[in-house]
Amino acid sequence: MEGENLSKKTEYIRVFPKSIVNKVSSPDVPMEYSMNPYQGCEHGCIYCYARNTQEYWGYSAGLDFEQKILVKENASQLLENKLRTKNWRAATIVLSGNTDCYQPAERIYKITRACLEVFLKYRHPVGIITKNSLVLRDLDLLEELARYGLVAVNISLTSLSEGTRRILEPRTSSISKRLKTIKVLSDANIPVNCLLAPIIPGINSHEIINLAKIASEYGAHTFGYTIVRLNGRVADLFKDWLSKTMPDKAEKVLSLISSCHGGSINNSRFGIRQKREGPIASQIHSMAKTAKSKYFSKERLANLNTEHYKNLKNPQQTLF
Repeated sequence: MEGENLSKKTEYIRVFPKSIVNKVSSPDVPMEYSMNPYQGCEHGCIYCYARNTQEYWGYSAGLDFEQKILVKENASQLLENKLRTKNWRAATIVLSGNTDCYQPAERIYKITRACLEVFLKYRHPVGIITKNSLVLRDLDLLEELARYGLVAVNISLTSLSEGTRRILEPRTSSISKRLKTIKVLSDANIPVNCLLAPIIPGINSHEIINLAKIASEYGAHTFGYTIVRLNGRVADLFKDWLSKTMPDKAEKVLSLISSCHGGSINNSRFGIRQKREGPIASQIHSMAKTAKSKYFSKERLANLNTEHYKNLKNPQQTLF
């Protein structure tokens, strides 16, 4: 069953980091802070940039990334400690900037839910990025957070083809479940945005307009997109996967990806790596612009509230 732990080889490894909230220093990433309850991800998305970070822990970016999941069991306590510090100023913290906070391990450990309870307790803004319908399990907390203007959920939607979804993201929620998730969240007045990510030229780039259209129909407030970037070990893994799954179009796909990154599939240049360049990137940008204009005439991005946290942390300031 999708979204479940399908491999008996998966190993959950308990770790106890000293901190959990990360300052995002990259100028290309639209978030200030992120936190990741898990390291490694059973979803198995071949393109995932987070694969490289698995090597920092002494594991491989390949199968180890999918089968050795580091479980940060003290994440919610570390988060609470952070929010209680005197010098912390409220700013949206995103779950997760790296691996999916609602991957299969969450069914067992419920660390993401525990963190949401902390965010609600302190009335602190939180963003969520996921491609797993498991997020609906926490609808009760999300509704309460939304009531205070404290949450926005971003659902990743890569393709409308189940065949494409299965080979790109083998253990993620199906397309129909993700669309249902968007609708349920939207109907519950929880701000939900759609991430068309990553766009892979020659594989799913032709779907941009249709993806945006259906995301709008199911209630997404807006959408964003990224073009795939294959850095570090991900490049070798992706090329090997591509040669085995799509041998007839592998060379063309790699050429199209390279054309978006100055002739290389491995692009680490700050300020350029996310903007992309070249005619293919321009075509993708043009399609996205057309789709947004056609299906999202009034873009409604959530501005998350920081005042509740400030007032709760320093109640005396409301007297002056």
